[in-house]
Amino acid sequence: MAVKFESMERRMPKIEKCLAQYGIANLEEALKICEDKGFNPYNIVKEVQPIAFENAGWAYTLGCAVAIKKGVTTAADAAEAIGEGLEAFCIPGSVAEQRAVGRGHGNLGAMLLREETKCFAFLAGHESFAAAEGAIGIARNANKARKEPLRVILNGLGKDAAYIISRIN
Repeated sequence: MAVKFESMERRMPKIEKCLAQYGIANLEEALKICEDKGFNPYNIVKEVQPIAFENAGWAYTLGCAVAIKKGVTTAADAAEAIGEGLEAFCIPGSVAEQRAVGRGHGNLGAMLLREETKCFAFLAGHESFAAAEGAIGIARNANKARKEPLRVILNGLGKDAAYIISRIN
């Protein structure tokens, strides 16, 4: 699979730094590390959110390879490690980088995977169809690793969010 994604030239310096930190030659090798463990994070991203940007699939691939390289043993710890890969894809100087959005996503995933978290509430605005789809995917997959199912509250505004809520119901 050829690696191509949005703003690749602006993202690569941070990505290469993350790859080097974990002894991974490139994103193709990151994918192979994951496939050797029996899964393809890029494909999983596209299954959860078909409209996801290419860089999202590769960011999760890098994050999963980081988790494997770190030798994590719990889903919550894997989520935190995945956040490192997501953070590496934030464009230097962007709002996403300034707010550490990649690590924030990883930490959110970790929180949802920990048993002490009982409920996840998400407010979807009319423009947040993709974000709400992602939230649904996170909750559905978190329950595969949890002993007690995570309660999800999805509040929506606008017709797209209403459609999502009706799908959940």
